[in-house]
Amino acid sequence: MAREVVRLAAVGDIHCNKTSQGSLQPLFAQVAEHADILILCGDLTDYGLPEEAQVLVQEIKALKLPIIGVLGNHDYESGQQDEVRDILCDAGITMLDGDTCEFHGIGFAGIKGFAGGFGRGTLGFWGEPAIKTFVQEAIDEALKLESALARLRMEQRIAVLHYAPIQATVEGEPPEIFPFLGTSRLEEPFLRYPVKAIFHGHAHNGAPEGQTMGGIPVYNVSHSLLKKHYPEQPAFRIFEVPINEPVAQEAEA
Repeated sequence: MAREVVRLAAVGDIHCNKTSQGSLQPLFAQVAEHADILILCGDLTDYGLPEEAQVLVQEIKALKLPIIGVLGNHDYESGQQDEVRDILCDAGITMLDGDTCEFHGIGFAGIKGFAGGFGRGTLGFWGEPAIKTFVQEAIDEALKLESALARLRMEQRIAVLHYAPIQATVEGEPPEIFPFLGTSRLEEPFLRYPVKAIFHGHAHNGAPEGQTMGGIPVYNVSHSLLKKHYPEQPAFRIFEVPINEPVAQEAEA
C-alpha cells in the first residue's frame, strides 16, 4: 500500500541522567502510538556522560521506528560527546551533525547549531580573538547546515537543530539570555534551501511556534515547554508530512 502521510514526533531536552531508568519509557510508548518517525532535538543527556546515553538507549530500545537526532550543549558538557554519539548510533539512532538521511521519502538535515543572537543583535566577527572564535563557531554550524540542505533533493525536507534559528521561539525567556539560545545565522541557509519545517529545542521557557522570514514554520519542541503549553497532550510535537511512497509490510505491523 502507499503511505499518504508520515507522522513525525519531535522532542528535545529530555536530559536523560543516571537515575532516569523507567521514567522515559511512557513518553516513548506514546510516540510509538502516534508517530512513524521520532526526531530528537538535542540535550539527550544531562551531563554528556556515556552512562547517561546507555540509560537512554535502554529507555528507547523498544521503539521500532526510525529515530533521528542531534546533540545539544548538555551532551558536550563532559567532553565525551563522541562517545555519547557512538552509543546512540550503535543503538540504531541516526545522529546528524551536518549530515543528511532519508526515511519514508522525507529528507532530513541536522546540526547542533550555536549561539550568537538575532537580527541586529547578532554578534559580529570583530574585536578580540575570543569573540571571533565564538562567532566562527556559529558561522561554521550555519555552513554545515547549508551544505547538508543543499544535498537534499527530495520534495519533502525537514531540518533538525538544537539551538533556535529565529528569535520568535525563544520569546518568553529572559531577554538577557536570547543571544545564548540561538542565532539568526542559522536562519540564513533556509533562504536558499527551504524546508517543510524546522524543529529545535534548548529554550525551555520559549514559545512553541514561529516562522522564518521566508514563512517556514519553526517549532520549539523542548520537552518541558511542551508539557507546560499542552498539559493535556503527550509531550512531543506531532507534524504530518504528506507523501506518497510504498510501505514495507513489516513497517505496518
